[in-house]
Amino acid sequence: MREFLTVDRVANQIRLRRSTYSGTFLLVEGSSDKTFYERFVDKLGCELVITAGKPSSKQRAIAILEILEKSNFRGVLAIVDADFDRLQNTSVTSPNLLRTDTHDLETMLIQSPALEKVISEFGSEEKITQLNRDIREVLISVGIAIGHLRYISQSDGLNLTFEGITFSKFIDEKNWQFNDVKLIQEIKNKSQAFYLKDEDLEKRLFTEKSNNQDPWQVCCGHDLVEILSLGLRKAIGTNKTADVEPNSLERNLRLAYEVAYFYKTQLYLEIRKWETNNQPFHVLQIIE
Repeated sequence: MREFLTVDRVANQIRLRRSTYSGTFLLVEGSSDKTFYERFVDKLGCELVITAGKPSSKQRAIAILEILEKSNFRGVLAIVDADFDRLQNTSVTSPNLLRTDTHDLETMLIQSPALEKVISEFGSEEKITQLNRDIREVLISVGIAIGHLRYISQSDGLNLTFEGITFSKFIDEKNWQFNDVKLIQEIKNKSQAFYLKDEDLEKRLFTEKSNNQDPWQVCCGHDLVEILSLGLRKAIGTNKTADVEPNSLERNLRLAYEVAYFYKTQLYLEIRKWETNNQPFHVLQIIE
């Protein structure tokens, strides 16, 4: 019950803020999302509000939006990660709710040319040549298996634990080769889910892979960054672990992401459409 009170409190704070602020309130899930989006917003006309907390930042953002909408509060927009919404055909419940083009913000970063800029900074040209594979395709081919297992866990109610899994237990650091069976074993161990049979999960994983879903909707961005971090240590780079740890890489990807990349996204077009439909409120900087 406390979480719902907290959601109400955030909504009330926004209502109170309206008495002295006439701009747009943009709800985002976390501090890294705020860091990303504030580069594109008009800081005078749009104020970002972080909704991080339990049960989840995304659910909280949607709940806060719903509370404000019920009181006919104008000038509020929420941007959340798509997660598995598109795979589950989950419809958007409000014209004031937008989702990332891909699974999450991090996959949008990796899909963009920001990835090449980070790899050129931390990768070894010689090792990348020896690998002779497209790095983005390698990330996706490994990340999609983990993404499918996350999806299976959610849709089948398995409640598997993915936080804190050791990626080097199922990915060879030297050649970046991936092992499905070892992945399943690592997740079972981390989840203490020994009652689940390896064969059943392998079959379920194979079935999901056979559906040929869009990998950018399946893969979790944090997983892709973990895989990249591992590769930059030996397979495609010679970095110390501390120099390419995931949080640092995500920060570098955000820094390498140019405004021009954002202008090419569906999300950008949807924000502009929202602005047209909600005048005089606006979110983004005016392009000169």
